Amino acid sequence: MKLHHILFFSSLIVFSCSKKDSDEIKPTKGTITESVYASGVIKSENQYTVFSTVNGILQSINVTAGATISKGQSLFQIESDKAALNTENARLAYQLSQESSRYIQDKISEMETKVQAAKDKLALDQSIYSRNKNIKQYNVISEVDYERVELAYKNSKSNYEAAVKQLSQLKAQLQNEQSRSNINLKINQKNQSDFTIKSAFSGELFDVLVKEGTLITTQTPLAIIGEKNSYVLELNVDENDMVLVKIGQTMQVSMDSYQGKVFEATVDKIYPIMDVRSRTFKIEAHFINPPQQLYPNLTAEANIIIQTKKNVLSIPKSYLVDKEYVLVNEDEKRKVKIGLNDYNHVEILEGLTAEETIYKPK
Repeated sequence: MKLHHILFFSSLIVFSCSKKDSDEIKPTKGTITESVYASGVIKSENQYTVFSTVNGILQSINVTAGATISKGQSLFQIESDKAALNTENARLAYQLSQESSRYIQDKISEMETKVQAAKDKLALDQSIYSRNKNIKQYNVISEVDYERVELAYKNSKSNYEAAVKQLSQLKAQLQNEQSRSNINLKINQKNQSDFTIKSAFSGELFDVLVKEGTLITTQTPLAIIGEKNSYVLELNVDENDMVLVKIGQTMQVSMDSYQGKVFEATVDKIYPIMDVRSRTFKIEAHFINPPQQLYPNLTAEANIIIQTKKNVLSIPKSYLVDKEYVLVNEDEKRKVKIGLNDYNHVEILEGLTAEETIYKPK
C-alpha cells in the first residue's frame, strides 16, 4: 500500500468570496502542520508467535486462550515416543560407560602403582649411575660394569616414561568415555524436552492456533503470546518519507475501534532496514495516554508530526497555474514561491499578499 506525506492547514481567516462565489478569493493566514502518514497494528509488548523446534503429532494442548501464563510453563506436548526411547538408550549407554569407567579406574590405580615403582627404580638406578660415573676416572670400576650400570639407568628411565605415558592415555580414555556418554545423554534429553513446548516468558496467551492431533512442523504457528496490559504501536512508513521520521517525534493516532477519537503517541524505535516487498520501514511507538482497552492486531493509522508553521499565508491548490503561478486581475499571471502544501492548500512564501485577490483558472 502506498503511504502519503500529509500537511494539515488550520485557517484563521475565512475566505473572502466575490459574487462569483469561489472564482475569486483572497489568501488566508493560518497554521500548517507537516506530517508523515503511517499505518499498522497494535501489538502486545514482546508479542511473539510460538513455533516448535521439532516435527510431530500434537498430543495435547495444556493451556487455553486468554490464560495468564508464567515463564517456562508447558504449553503444548508433541508425541515423543521415539525421542523417549532414544533417551533411554542413551541412559543405558551412560550406565554402561560408568561401569566401564570403574574398570578403567582400576587400571589407572594399577598403573599409578607401576609408575611409582618405575619412578623409585629410576631414582635408584640414577643414583648408582651417578656414583659410578664419578669414580670411573679413578679406574675403580671396569668398563663392562660401568656400561651395565649405565644401561640399567637408561632402561629404568625408558620404563618410567612409558609408564607415565600409559597412565596419561588411560586417564584420557576415562575422561573421553565419560564425556562422550554424558554428552550423548544430555543431547537426547534435550531432544526429548523439545517435544514439550514451553513459554519463553510470563504474560498472556492471546490465541491457540492449532488443534490436538494436528501434524506439527517447525513452520506451524502454534500460539500468540505477549505481555499483559502492555501494548506498542507497530507502524509502516513509506520509504519516501522515512528520512523525515526521528525518534521522539509525536504522532496523532486514530483507530477504527475508537472512531472520532485521536490519541497521542511517541516514536520510540526505528528499524534501520527497508522491507523490499512493501518498500516501507517499520517503526514502534508508545501511547502517551493509551485507550482504556486495547487488543493485539487492532489496526491503527497515524500522522507523525514533522513540523508546525504558524501564521502561514496559503491559497487553495486549485488556484495555482502550472504549479508556480496565480491569476491576478482575472487574467494576469504572477509567479509565486510556494512552500508546504497538502491536497487542498499550498503555502505562499513570496509573490502575493493577504490583501490581494486571485482568480480561479478556467
